[in-house]
Amino acid sequence: MIWIWLGFIGLVFLLLALDLGVFHKDDHVVSVREAFAWTGVWISVALLFGIFVYFAYENHWLGLGLAPDAVDRVVNDGRLALTKYLTGYVIEWSLSVDNVFVMALIFASMAVPAKYQHRVLFWGILGAMVMRGVMIGIGAALVARYHWILYVFGAFLIITAIRMAFFGGEEENPTEGIALRLTRRFFRVTKDYHGHSFLVRLDGKMALTPLAVALVLVETTDLIFAVDSIPAIFAITADPFLVATSNMFAILGLRSLYFALAGAIATFQYLKYSLAAILALVGTKMLVAEWLKEHMGPSFNYWLLALIALFLVIGVAASMLKARRDERRLAAERGRPGAGVTDAEPVLPSNSEQA
Repeated sequence: MIWIWLGFIGLVFLLLALDLGVFHKDDHVVSVREAFAWTGVWISVALLFGIFVYFAYENHWLGLGLAPDAVDRVVNDGRLALTKYLTGYVIEWSLSVDNVFVMALIFASMAVPAKYQHRVLFWGILGAMVMRGVMIGIGAALVARYHWILYVFGAFLIITAIRMAFFGGEEENPTEGIALRLTRRFFRVTKDYHGHSFLVRLDGKMALTPLAVALVLVETTDLIFAVDSIPAIFAITADPFLVATSNMFAILGLRSLYFALAGAIATFQYLKYSLAAILALVGTKMLVAEWLKEHMGPSFNYWLLALIALFLVIGVAASMLKARRDERRLAAERGRPGAGVTDAEPVLPSNSEQA
């Protein structure tokens, strides 16, 4: 079993090395077109790995799929393992959208140069993988030993969904939070950026650059969001390999997703309601999983994946329709008589002016 983990870790480091060392070795501004292209690449890589998941669990390569899943107590065959992997991937990928919005706020508040943002996200996501790996390991061990903790996770996700839908309000600015204050308190921080460096030596002493501070905030933000997303994946499966691989491939595509969506954040006004609905759905599934299994059998996992995808489509479609209606309304207001000087009655010159 250790070999399958070593192989996966090696694959992740190979992909990261190609990303930063070959395709993005030079600092540059990532265009929206390039970002969408890379988003497609990362989604394709995740789907290709799904083919491996199917055959690995179907044939029990290196011991995969031999033990019952601690969530539903069913041995995962190839089809079921693939469904759980894809569901976990879609959940993590969709919840990452909310993370994108906060990262955009960090970069805007700290005026991080656009050509260095990819570098911050690369190292930030590398750190996020390590943190989430630890959290996934702890979570899988807890679920395997204490099955009742799934009900705690389920209740937590429903509460989080309610808070997101009804009490979300404006995003708190991370640059005004405790993470930034602690960083500035315990470390020396330069006022200006020094290229893409995170550390510089000033007057013989090491100091953090604002780019390093942005990295700290990105890491802190991901840790906060992981508190929501990690319990969500355990609504689907407690198989450590499925949980880890679906999470890691979603995180790998987070950089390109950021550059693809950062410029269109205001467009997705209803997306938070879709994310809240997804959290509520998976939380409810945790609470009534036994009833679903009894009445629907293993097929309820396929329905869950379909509903999650449907919620995302509805949120995106509703947001785009709302944005188009707003544009048409603004265009109509601009063209309405009396809205501008050109539509007002002409101002006649006074007698003195005529003279």
